[in-house]
Amino acid sequence: MEFVPVARVEDFPPGTVRSVRVGEEEVALAHCDGGFYAVQQACVHLQGPLGEGHLEGCLITCPWHGWQYDVRTGQNDFDLAIQLQTYDVQVDDGEIRVRVPRVEAS
Repeated sequence: MEFVPVARVEDFPPGTVRSVRVGEEEVALAHCDGGFYAVQQACVHLQGPLGEGHLEGCLITCPWHGWQYDVRTGQNDFDLAIQLQTYDVQVDDGEIRVRVPRVEAS
């Protein structure tokens, strides 16, 4: 899949996290550490909406049960063996774009 435009840089200030749609996928997009990062929308714990979570630095906290992940790597803050799916993000001419790999039907 190609990179899909999801937001404008000026509409996404540092410290912001929210859900965005990339084709058929919904992902959590975060702006921290001078960059934009995209991770799966559903928390690994009980599928809480990470795009509605709280972002402190680059650590996102799930609003349901407080699980925390680094949006740059997808790693769980408590157990590094637990990891979110991360997605490629690029900024081009003020536009934030995300690429979600296509899932092949089997």
